[in-house]
Amino acid sequence: MNEIKIAILGCGRIAQRHAHHISKTPGLILAAVCDTVKEKAEALAKEYNSKAFYSLTDMLKSDAAINLVSVCTPNGLHAEQSIEILNSGKHVLCEKPMAIDVQDCGAMIQAAEKSNKRLFVIKQNRFNPPVQAVKRIIEEGRLGKIYSCQLSCFWNRNEDYYKDSWKGTKKLDGGTLYTQFSHFVDLLYYLIGDVKKVKALGANFQHKGIIEFEDTGVVIMEFYNKAIGTINYTVNSYKKNMEGSLTIFAEKGTVKIGGQYLNELEYQCIEDYTIENLPVGNTANNYGAYQGSMSNHDEVYNNVAEVLLNEGKITTNMFDGLKTVEIIDKIYAEINKNYD
Repeated sequence: MNEIKIAILGCGRIAQRHAHHISKTPGLILAAVCDTVKEKAEALAKEYNSKAFYSLTDMLKSDAAINLVSVCTPNGLHAEQSIEILNSGKHVLCEKPMAIDVQDCGAMIQAAEKSNKRLFVIKQNRFNPPVQAVKRIIEEGRLGKIYSCQLSCFWNRNEDYYKDSWKGTKKLDGGTLYTQFSHFVDLLYYLIGDVKKVKALGANFQHKGIIEFEDTGVVIMEFYNKAIGTINYTVNSYKKNMEGSLTIFAEKGTVKIGGQYLNELEYQCIEDYTIENLPVGNTANNYGAYQGSMSNHDEVYNNVAEVLLNEGKITTNMFDGLKTVEIIDKIYAEINKNYD
């Protein structure tokens, strides 16, 4: 195989970024797009000279010779659609979160193993230069034993963001941690490790009647490696996004990755070492009235090409995707005990 023919399922905003990077990655071809809204599918297909479909089943049964489908639909549809794609004998690249139910993640993994196909999960913030730098010094042992961490996610999502949308519903969105901050939770797992137990509280202060879950939460965690940590998150930052940061306190150093999207190394004090010469990261995903996480989908598609064409190593596999959902599930189990 010397090329990968890709289809995009779901032609919303994020699909535009997927299409752009597919078109720029050697060895990848955007062969088809699919959306139940005919106008969206046809517009994206026309822009990238690909074929438009309006039904996933029809697309999978077509003669388009698709090798991989990028799932860019609402969160609550990821599991069902990914399983259908895998069962048809095609690889899947699934947008975050992998699913909004732990059992659904398990079913997706089983489908991938049964069909002997790859299930990639997008965690593009892992590619942010300061994240890569901190990951490297942790693996090299430069920080020594990690004692604690503090994750802050302070964004704004107003009523217009949720209006006439699947966002804000339990069935298709799942919760603030799934749609806004699953990338941040993934970085806790990526840098610190797996979470053993949590205590959490959540509340809906400013979005009553707009969303079906919390807009604010506070979490304390114990990791399996005995480190402890906190998450403070909200979508009530006044008028605009304020901060997305992760601070790590360790035996031989303290580091803080900050900015709005974990894209800046804001603080470092490390024994006999300084992180230097970080490359400039990509810009954040721009959605008009607001911005989302960092746009590193180019790195994601480079990895897809490397894995499928050159037998390279996958950067974010289905088990990592499952871990993020497991951690969020633990948090929501606690929040729902006391949620008002």
